[in-house]
Amino acid sequence: MSQENVERVREIYEGWAAGDFRVSVDDLDRNVVFVVGPDFPDSGAFHGTDGVTDWMRRFLEQWARVTIEAKHLQAVGDTVLAHIVQHSTGRASGIEGDLWYFMLFTFRGAKIIRIETIMHEGEALEAVGLSEQDAHADS
Repeated sequence: MSQENVERVREIYEGWAAGDFRVSVDDLDRNVVFVVGPDFPDSGAFHGTDGVTDWMRRFLEQWARVTIEAKHLQAVGDTVLAHIVQHSTGRASGIEGDLWYFMLFTFRGAKIIRIETIMHEGEALEAVGLSEQDAHADS
């Protein structure tokens, strides 16, 4: 199932890289938990599909343009660790920039039950029970 999870997350990022952020909604468990780490604006825990879509709507409103693409995906048990880059242009400022960070997608069966954003690699690896040596052994 872990390879299927990686492929599903890859499909989500293909949509997000094209600017389609609706692509993941059907993959979410209705009781999904979305944890936005403290290094991000609007951090906190958001519950259920309504909580995730409300957060996403607020997030997207900040940008004139935003895409998010996966640079590396790795299955660790029922979780997919994604190293990603967000390309964006601020709505108010017009400033363009890239932000690199990590997202974790935890599955129960075919549904995503938890998503977490983490800024730093060491924290992301620790969250899935890997060391930096473990993670880079697959690279």
